[in-house]
Formats: sequence, C-alpha cells, structure tokens
Amino acid sequence: MNRSDVVIVGGGLAGLTLALQLRARLPALSITVVERNRLPLPEAAHKVGESTVEIGAHYLDTVLGLDAHLRERQLRKFGFRFFFSDRRDDIDAVTELGASHYLHTPGYQLDRGILENFLCEQVRAQGIRLMTGATVREIALADSGPHRVRVVDDTEHELVADWVVDASGRAGLLRQQLDLKVDNGHYANAAWFRLATRVQIDDWSGDADWHARCFARERWLSTNHLVGPGYWVWLIPLSSGSHSIGIVADETLHPLRTYNSFERALAWLRTHQPKLAGIVERERGQLQDFIALRRFSYGCKRVFSARRWALTGEAGLFLDPFYSPGTDFIAISNTYITELVARERAGDSIEMHAHIFEQIYLSFYESTLALYRDQYAMFGHAEAMPAKVIWDYAYYWGILCQFFFQHRLTDIGSLSRLKKELGAAQVINLRVQELLRAWAASQQPANPARMLDQAALPWFAELNRSLGDRLDEAGFLDRIRRNTALLHDLAAEILARARAAVPNIDAGALQQALADFAAPPASASLLFRPAA
Repeated sequence: MNRSDVVIVGGGLAGLTLALQLRARLPALSITVVERNRLPLPEAAHKVGESTVEIGAHYLDTVLGLDAHLRERQLRKFGFRFFFSDRRDDIDAVTELGASHYLHTPGYQLDRGILENFLCEQVRAQGIRLMTGATVREIALADSGPHRVRVVDDTEHELVADWVVDASGRAGLLRQQLDLKVDNGHYANAAWFRLATRVQIDDWSGDADWHARCFARERWLSTNHLVGPGYWVWLIPLSSGSHSIGIVADETLHPLRTYNSFERALAWLRTHQPKLAGIVERERGQLQDFIALRRFSYGCKRVFSARRWALTGEAGLFLDPFYSPGTDFIAISNTYITELVARERAGDSIEMHAHIFEQIYLSFYESTLALYRDQYAMFGHAEAMPAKVIWDYAYYWGILCQFFFQHRLTDIGSLSRLKKELGAAQVINLRVQELLRAWAASQQPANPARMLDQAALPWFAELNRSLGDRLDEAGFLDRIRRNTALLHDLAAEILARARAAVPNIDAGALQQALADFAAPPASASLLFRPAA
C-alpha cells in the first residue's frame, strides 16, 4: 500500500504546478504525481497552451518562482498582434492591431516540452514522488476516509490518499467518471502543427514605414493572429527554434473537414492566408506534427468538493485558445485547491469554502466564455474587432487580473463587498459582446493600411502597468470600483461608435445596463479613431 496526503493524477502543466504550489504552502505534505507519459518529453511537445497572458505568467514567474527559467529558456512574448489579412498577401496594407513596444507586465511563449521537463526536475528536487509511464485504471472516491487510486506501470499499485486531484487533461478521468461535462454552446474546432524553423513575419514586407511602426523588427515574438470572418490563425514561436501554427474556426463557417489534415490545412491557408501558405509550402519538409481537435470547448458541473477531490486544468473545463486563458485557469484553480487542502489539513471544515470557491471559479469561466461564444463571425471586422480586443483586455486586466495579482482570489469578504460592482461589470460585458456581434453583422468594415497601437493609449498602458502595484484592502476595493467605472465609460464609447457606424443598431440592452450602473463620464476618448 502506498500512502500519500495528495495524489495528483496527471503530470502535465496543471499537475506539476499544483504539486509545487502545494509543497510551497505545506512543506510537510506528502504528494504523489502520476503521469502516463515517460519522460523527458521532446522539445516542442505537441500540446496546446504555448502562450501565456498576465495571470498565467505571474503564476509561473512569481507565485512559483520560475522567473529565471522563463527568462533564460523561454521567450518573452511581444503581446498579442492581429492582422486583418483574410485572402490577402500584402500584410503591410491591412489594419494591424498591436503594441509598438513592450508593455510593462510580461507574458511568455512557452515551449511546453522544455517547461514540463524543468517542472519535473523541480518536483523531484522538492521531494515529491513522480511516477511516470503509469496509467490510472481506477479512482475509487470515498465519502469518508481515504480515496484509492489503482495505477499500473511495470506492476500494479494501489495508492491511498486523503485528497485526489484530477489533472489528467482532456481525458478528464473524474469528469467522465462523475458525468460532469457540460455542453457550453461554443462550437469551434482547431488544427495545429509545428515547423522546425522560424516563421519570420517581420520579413513579410520590405516597406520601411511598416517596419518603423514597431519596435526592433520583433513582431515575430508576438502571438500573431491572422484573422478573418469566423476564424483566426495563430503564429507562436518556441524557444527550441520551432514555430507553432494553428487554425481555429467556428464550425458553421469553416467546417473542420476543410482543414483536418496537413494537406487540407495547407489548401485552406492558400485561400484564406496565402502569404503564410506559401511559407508553409516552402518549409513543408520541416513539418514536425499535426493534430485536429473537434469542439474543444466544454464546461464542468463541479470542480471542487468538500469530499477532498478536485479537478484542475483541462481535466475540468476548457474555454478557447484565443487570448490564451488555459494557464490562467490552471493558476486560479490550483490556488483554490491549495487553499482548500491547507484549510482541511489545519482541521477546518471546508464545506462552505469549497462551494464558494467553485461558484467564483465558474463565474470567472462564464464571464470569459462570453468573449468567445457566437463571437467568431466578427473576427474579420477591422472596426468592431479592435474595439472588442480593447474591451476584452480592459475587462481582464481591470477585474480578473486584479484579484489574482493582489492575492484576493480567496478573500470572500472583499468579493462580498464588491458584489454590486462585479455584478454590473459582468452584465455590461455580456451586453457589450452582444452589441459588438450586431455591429459586425450589420456593416462592411473598412480595412485600411494602419497600425492601431495599443501602447499609444495611455490608460491602456497604465492598466497593464498597474498590475504590479501592491495594494492594501482599501486600495484594492477602490481599484476595482474605479476599474468598473472605466469599463462603464469604455462600453459607452463602444456604444456610440457602433451607433455611428450602424444608426439603427439595437443597443437597448447595453444602454439599460449602463443606466443601471451610473458612472461619471469619461474625460477623454478611450478607443482608436475610426477608419476614415
């Protein structure tokens, strides 16, 4: 019999980071991680989740203390960048949305093979048991007393643990066993592959003015999005020298069967992104892998239980690779799980906290899902989509990031005191997404040669910089209230912009939401000027 305080099923990013977070919080805790793959992983391991945004990056570099590894072995990301380049090969003659220079708070492009091999080393160095090449055959959850996990590698083992955490990825062992999966109504598909070479987007134009718009010919370090109606194509560089290329699309507009093999994906790119297609064709001898994934997005009925089990990462739920929220939700769920384990080990009842943390986590999920569901049709709209991206960033940095960076995720008191503001922000977000969708459906956009420079919006750059501030409780409450007022102003300006473009647009729902939560008017414009 093998006895542990915690058994983590899955030794990928979610499981390994949870093990390290638990060890840092509870040094005496006995932890076993069970991973079906044999290690080490190859570099450029074929996993989704290669790009991190601010929460995930802060979790890795600061909460887990991996900043040296990220600086030395991974690539700092030059933010998100968008090109409205559907059926175009003149990337310098379309609208570009991105920053001209790096903003303050970092994100990273992650080679998952390099990172997870390093995490394995850290886990073992911390005295955590890591079983590799081991398959979980059964998880027997107990109402009281220890849980049992049957594992097979070269022999069969029964692991006994007070806590079981499922971090098994899309396999979702407990999610399947307990019938927890939820159809969330977001029907998108993806296919992606890697080339063992750099895709140098900075070389796609020789125009000096185009190069001068952006810092040091480093566009290639961005997560570059080539966008069109119903889809986006990602370009993500990896520190191993490979480049990840993905197609993500709404099933109703671009059925998966049209790009579910390398040859079909290449043909699809020839139509929708011909410049990239030519590069992929030229470098096809460098192809490393290919995978297609149908309906990748799903929800989950339960993720944390007072019966001492939990789900984290894709074992629980998954949203969408757009905006790279995967590592964020790993960071959030792992933080809640660590808090629950710590409270239970201290002898506290966790019935209430498990329920409240789950409600908060699923609320974050639902708010973020609204950014994706039914929104893909607008992705090629060079007016509505930039407004959406600015709004989505502001909502993310202004609300969700604040809770994580200020260590307030588990602060139930602050959440209660901010109930009005958070509820208003959530409703306004839903109404803004509806308005953006209607705007894009009602107007043919202009797509001039221009760069919409996010770094040139002072309030936007400051919102990013302020993530690093250290606030006391009063300062935190004031920050959320001011950011909610900022969102009110931004939503009002988006409403005015949409009405100018489509005078008869139905905006009553957003107008009512804004009226329900009155805020002082903005002193200056928050959006880019519309195209002439």
